[in-house]
Amino acid sequence: MSSTELSTRAAVSPRSSATQSPVLRLTRRGRVLLVGVPMMLLTVFLLIAAASFTSVAQAAGDQGPLTNTQEVSVAAGETLWALAAEFAPDRDPRDVVADIVEINALESSVVQAGQTLSVPVAP
Repeated sequence: MSSTELSTRAAVSPRSSATQSPVLRLTRRGRVLLVGVPMMLLTVFLLIAAASFTSVAQAAGDQGPLTNTQEVSVAAGETLWALAAEFAPDRDPRDVVADIVEINALESSVVQAGQTLSVPVAP
């Protein structure tokens, strides 16, 4: 090549590397971070928002009338049926036994001697 060709090529070539702005090149990891992290944060936000809007609401005024109860210590050989008949004789014993199980959060209707229970009483 002659010196004329070299000077022509130099004149035609783009800016020199000193004045050229750097080119940003993203790697695969960079693209994943640039797109994936905001998408993940958006997904977490949407899940939290959906969970808060679909949670079960507790109504304050939906409770029935208050039940009068009495604390009773279970004697040896005593059953929930006997307690129901004794403390609420005007009600069906099956309903009273169900109330005792519910009020005391019992897993079954079996009780032990000495156990303290809240028993609904007749008004």
